[in-house]
Amino acid sequence: MSMQAARLYGKNDLRVERIPAPEINDDEILLRVKAAALCGTDYRMYSNGAAGVSADNPLVLCHEFAGIIEETGSRVSGYKAGQRVSIAPNIGCGICDFCVSGNSHHCEKLTALGVHMDGGFAEFVRIPKSAVQLGNVAVLDDSVSFEAGAANEAFACVINAYERYSVFPGDTVVIIGAGAIGIMHAKLAKMSGAAKIIISDLSDERLDECSKIEPSFITVNDDLHNRVMDETNGKGANVVVTACSVAPVQQIALTLASIDGRVNFFGGLPKGKENVELDTNIIHYKQLILTGTTRSSLWHYRRALSFISSGIVDIDPLVTHKYSINEIHTALDNMASAAGLKHVIEF
Repeated sequence: MSMQAARLYGKNDLRVERIPAPEINDDEILLRVKAAALCGTDYRMYSNGAAGVSADNPLVLCHEFAGIIEETGSRVSGYKAGQRVSIAPNIGCGICDFCVSGNSHHCEKLTALGVHMDGGFAEFVRIPKSAVQLGNVAVLDDSVSFEAGAANEAFACVINAYERYSVFPGDTVVIIGAGAIGIMHAKLAKMSGAAKIIISDLSDERLDECSKIEPSFITVNDDLHNRVMDETNGKGANVVVTACSVAPVQQIALTLASIDGRVNFFGGLPKGKENVELDTNIIHYKQLILTGTTRSSLWHYRRALSFISSGIVDIDPLVTHKYSINEIHTALDNMASAAGLKHVIEF
């Protein structure tokens, strides 16, 4: 059996081609992909190249995907053909202290579908034994779309951060970055009873999308500091989240926070730009709680899905563009130019 797939051969060399579909052993699952979401990681691997990827060792990209189980190995239990599932892509070793404590996303031997092994930009994906046994396969309720199931990986990362910075009823929350991630943070803040949610971005198109999704969001294109102070009577925001990978934004975030505020550095910075000069007196005198978060645990992944399936948070409006696999380059270009929010390949 053959299939279509988008494989990375090197820097700026992503090819849509027909290749043999993967075969599974007795402990594995074959997934028929229905939706595969693009992520900044995919674009960075495409534009910069990736370790271990070459003309002799191409890789199917995409770590955010969902679909239908096509086949299960004879020793697989708990899953069956025809089930709708999404896949948490990060696979821990299962035996280190991080994995045993439920924090497999910190495992030093972490591997990931779409990063270290073939991922979701293909009609079929082999789900390895370790992912099946450790709980990386999550069954989707019928109410959850495949697109939302694919985007759940990003949402789980937001849940991880949300648990660190916390939002309480009546809080003012500032989110810098109005992409899909930023709106996920905003939706959680809304769910938690935030009085004001201020979203900032340089893209008017994205800010318009924010207003369509939730008219109560306060969108700001420029002069963010003055707007935040106006909205808070000069006190600053209780929570500030940097939902973008821009170094100066981390500096600005501290100035926007109130006394006893919480600041989360959600967006990691590119290599070479990770050293940022911070006024630590702001942290000291405002008594700020400053956190950073990365990836998500399997529990975060399941919890995020429960928010979607229960209707607490609606992720579907964040999917603004859908493509066929043959349009993958257009999807990458649109994502890079900040057109729309979440971009999804459908099979």
